[in-house]
Amino acid sequence: MKIFYLYTGLITKGGADRVLTIKANWLARHGYDVSFVTDSQMDIPPVFPLDPKVRLIDLGLDFMQQYKHGIIKRTFIYFRLMRQYRRKITLLLNSEKPDFVMTTLGREMDFLTDIHDGSIKIGESHIARKFSRNFHLMEERRGIYRIVAKYWRHKQTEAVKRLDMLVLLTSMDEACWKTMTGKTCVIPNPVTISSPTTSALDKKRVIAVGRLNEQKGYEYLIEAWLSVTKKHPDWCLDIFGEGELKDDIQNRIDNLGLQATVRLRGVADDIEVEYANSSMLVLSSRYEGFGLVLVEAMSCGVPCVAFDCPYGPRDIVRNGEDGILVQHLDVEGLAEGMCRLMENEALRKSMGKNALHNVSRFSIDNVMQKWVELFCNMKLERT
Repeated sequence: MKIFYLYTGLITKGGADRVLTIKANWLARHGYDVSFVTDSQMDIPPVFPLDPKVRLIDLGLDFMQQYKHGIIKRTFIYFRLMRQYRRKITLLLNSEKPDFVMTTLGREMDFLTDIHDGSIKIGESHIARKFSRNFHLMEERRGIYRIVAKYWRHKQTEAVKRLDMLVLLTSMDEACWKTMTGKTCVIPNPVTISSPTTSALDKKRVIAVGRLNEQKGYEYLIEAWLSVTKKHPDWCLDIFGEGELKDDIQNRIDNLGLQATVRLRGVADDIEVEYANSSMLVLSSRYEGFGLVLVEAMSCGVPCVAFDCPYGPRDIVRNGEDGILVQHLDVEGLAEGMCRLMENEALRKSMGKNALHNVSRFSIDNVMQKWVELFCNMKLERT
C-alpha cells in the first residue's frame, strides 16, 4: 500500500512535524510504502529523523520566498508558485499512483481533489476548525479582514467536502465539522516520546511547553503564577518554546517582578528529560487542536493542570483522576489547581501514577491500528 503525505516542509520542532514523522516511520516499519512530498524543504534535513524506508520528495518551490516582499509582489509570487505546485503535484501523483494521499488541509486543498489519479484523498486536521489557518484572528479585526476570512473559510469547507475522508483529533472538533461533511472520524495523536523516563514528582518545578504565541495564552499563566508564587515562593516555572511573543512575555515577567521564579528556556532538545525533572505541566491555551504536550507529560507520569479549552484537554485529562481541568480562561482556578498539587504530594503522585496508566490509550501502536483499519476499510470500499 502506497501512501503520500503532502506537507510544506519538515523543518520545525512543532507538534505536527513530530506526529507526522512518527506516524510515517511506524507505517514504513510495518511494510507500507510511505513518502513525504514537500514543497519547501530546500535540502534542509528533517528536524525529526525519518526512517530510511520513508522517501522524502521535495518539489523545491520555497514558498517562504514570498514573505520577503510587499503585499502586491508577494501576491504575484504566491500565485506563480501555486501554478507550479499544482503542475508538479499533478504530474507526480499521476506518475506514482499512490493508494492514499494525505493532506493537513494546506495550500494543496485548492486543487487536490481535481487530480484524478485514482488515489483516496484523506485530510487530517491538526487544529480545531474554528482556529484553522488563523481565520479567527482576521475575523477579530472586522471590516475587509472579516470578509476575506469568511471567503477563505467557505473555500476551505467546500474543498473539505470533496475529500474522501476527514480525520479529526477530538470528538468536539468532529461535531463542528460533521454539519459540513458526514465523512469524518476521530483518531487522536499518539504519544511522541519513545522512551519516557518517569518523574519522581519531587522537584518544586512546574513546566509549560509550546510556541510563544497568542494561542498558548501565556499571559494567563503568568498572571496565575503571580498568585501561586506568593504562597509557594520556593517553586519555579520553566516555559519551553520560541515564538513571536517572546519579548512581550519576557516584559510581562519583568514588569511583575517574577524573574526569580519564571524562566523562558527556549526549545528543549530532549523535552522528555524536562518532563522527568518536573512535578506538573500547566497548559493555559486559548485553544488547541489536541494538546499533545498533555499526552507527552502524562507518558512521563506527570500530572497536568489545564484550561478546559476548545479542543482536546477534556479528551485527554480525566479531571480529578490523572490531572486537573479548569474552566476555560479562569486564571484564579488555574492558580488554585497548581497550588492544590503543590500542597498535596500524595495527590500529586497518585495523579501521576494514574496519568502513566491512562495515557496508554494514546500509544503509537493503539493509535496506528486505527489508521490501519481506516486505510483497509476505505480501500475495501473503493474496490
